[in-house]
Amino acid sequence: MNKILAVAKREYIETARTKIFLFGVFLTPVLMCGIIFFMHKMQHRIEHGPTSAQAIAILDLSGEVAQDLSQAFREYNKANPQRVMTPTIYEADKSGGVEQLKRKVREGKFAACLVVNEAVLTGTEPSRLLMKAKKISDMQTFQAVRRLLRDAVVNARIRQRNLSPDIADEIRRPVPVAQVDVTEETDRLGPPIARIMTPAFLLFLMFLGILGTSQGMLTSVIEEKNSRVIEVLLSALSPFQLMAGKILGLGAIGLTVVLIWGVVAYGVALSQGWGNLFSTVGLGYFLCYFVLGFLMFSSLFAAIGAACNTLKEAQGLMTPLMILITLPLAAWFYIVQYPDGPLAISLSFIPPTAPMIMITRLAAQPDLSIFQIIMSLVVLALSVPAIMWAAAKIFRTGILMYGKQPSLWELLRWIRLH
Repeated sequence: MNKILAVAKREYIETARTKIFLFGVFLTPVLMCGIIFFMHKMQHRIEHGPTSAQAIAILDLSGEVAQDLSQAFREYNKANPQRVMTPTIYEADKSGGVEQLKRKVREGKFAACLVVNEAVLTGTEPSRLLMKAKKISDMQTFQAVRRLLRDAVVNARIRQRNLSPDIADEIRRPVPVAQVDVTEETDRLGPPIARIMTPAFLLFLMFLGILGTSQGMLTSVIEEKNSRVIEVLLSALSPFQLMAGKILGLGAIGLTVVLIWGVVAYGVALSQGWGNLFSTVGLGYFLCYFVLGFLMFSSLFAAIGAACNTLKEAQGLMTPLMILITLPLAAWFYIVQYPDGPLAISLSFIPPTAPMIMITRLAAQPDLSIFQIIMSLVVLALSVPAIMWAAAKIFRTGILMYGKQPSLWELLRWIRLH
């Protein structure tokens, strides 16, 4: 045991002293926060930033909403002085037809042409917005014009039924609804976007902690094997002791990274009043699933590193593992919406996907069935030692072998060796 701890201590210190580790631990959260802030600013600029005035042609074939549309555009331009749209209204008999207006849009004289259908008040047929959609901002123009047409049609319908303006304002008045979280004794406002992003953050945190550190195991084994350092180490300890020490040392590195990032994230959540998104029980589950997931994947990466001589050779064997470890990332949004669905439950009992799928489900639905939680932990607790045993067999056989990369059948034969 002392030899295993000595290897673990060496692996931890050597990794923690590298500039890459320090960069990942301290600068990565800063960069991620900077990217999120930058994206938020860019999105705000896209939605509310200044744009050049757009000329919009309007052909009202119904003859019912031209006046209301003009008023709607004036109110829009008053509320959005940086995103002005200038309407030019044509009468049906003086426009020269839809084709002529379409040609003007192609020539760039108009940004778009709104053709209001004759049956616009009944809504039986759609109106058309003729435009050259080349940029994402063109979609914003479409959304704005559609909203203005809807407001104009509502006004025309109200006027057609001889309703007073006061009654019309009452009808259009929005109904405020506040989402309240009652999972605790004190009612608290629950931010929907935070509820959605919490599972994503925990999943991403576990993914980086497991994959990033486990890949360090792979490169470490291959480098020491190629430099023949591994032969010196094996003269003083057994292959199992070397593998176990490396797993413990890099596991401590992974826990260090996860704890630092987790504390920073929890501090940000507390500053925003979102502390109820995290619970002590949930964090305990996270640590359990992280440790089991790390032991499983680091053992597999150690076996791959021992069986290969170069990183290029290892890539072929890593492909199946990478598919399994990235599957939860591909399915996370569906899992968050349906944490009790058949897909989520099925993936919760498959060892390679269970850690990340279960932590995603727990973050999305804290009151998840305790039976499913216990069963998934039991499956992992039984499968992880078996996987580590098989990986140790491959590690012991392959660590001193050089030359041709072994095939899958050879790896299975190594596992059967006594």
